[in-house]
Amino acid sequence: MSSVYWGSPQILTGEGVYVSSWKKPALVAVSALTAFAVSACGVTSGASEAPKQPSVLELLASDLKGSLLKAVEATDKTDSVTVTMTGTMAGEKISVLGLLDLGDPLKAEMKMTNSKGTTTVRMIGAVIFTEIPAENRAGTGGKRWMKMDLTGLSEMAGTGFTEQFENADPVKQVKTLLALEGTTVVGQETVNGVPTVHYTVTTPVATYLKQIDAMRRDATEQALATQGIKELKIDLWVDEQYRPRRAGLLMGKLGDMVIDYTDYDKAVTIETPPPAETTDFAEMLEGLQGLTASN
Repeated sequence: MSSVYWGSPQILTGEGVYVSSWKKPALVAVSALTAFAVSACGVTSGASEAPKQPSVLELLASDLKGSLLKAVEATDKTDSVTVTMTGTMAGEKISVLGLLDLGDPLKAEMKMTNSKGTTTVRMIGAVIFTEIPAENRAGTGGKRWMKMDLTGLSEMAGTGFTEQFENADPVKQVKTLLALEGTTVVGQETVNGVPTVHYTVTTPVATYLKQIDAMRRDATEQALATQGIKELKIDLWVDEQYRPRRAGLLMGKLGDMVIDYTDYDKAVTIETPPPAETTDFAEMLEGLQGLTASN
């Protein structure tokens, strides 16, 4: 005899379980939604994921030349940067804190510190202004700045002043590395809290000399030859925005230099010193030559 169930209508399922007929549509709907959710999450059998795109750091490590070309492009668009240089030159420790305005003309202000003290130098294009220590201003009529126009003083090329400015230019650092053969990837490293990829190359002196300014090439070659240096080691660290964060130059017994780059595109103001506070080096030389000729 068939059983009779009172209350809401019920349906006997294939497992012998009674389910209220009004609940069955709800169960079907829940099952459909569950299947859709699982499928959307990519968990269902046969689902495929889109290929993972490499990170910028991975591209920096895998595509060396392409990454350095992007670094040149990105750095060329930079308006300004702060540089901190530390190292040794001819056995003497030096440190430099500077600002670079990478517009046209290039402007820079650097405070150079060594065992003799701190010197402030400004460069506006090809003209360099060196601050005269207060105790030495009597010989310049009390004027604070010494002006040296390098366009008319080729003998000044290759001096420490011009070398510091050229070495500090981040665009120059990238172009030098790009032009040299044998550059390799060291790996990912953090510089001043910023993720970077480290590149390195060891190059013969003759090859390196082709990458520096022709006006100071002879002086640099002579200095390296005097110390018997035959090769140089160059390092560069580039961040995820394709901008240099650190550069290094190892010159054997002649010295070494590490340059850190921070505060990209921060507003800077580098002004030409007032003429009333400036004495011209070339004019001073002419005066000295006149005195010598008259004696």
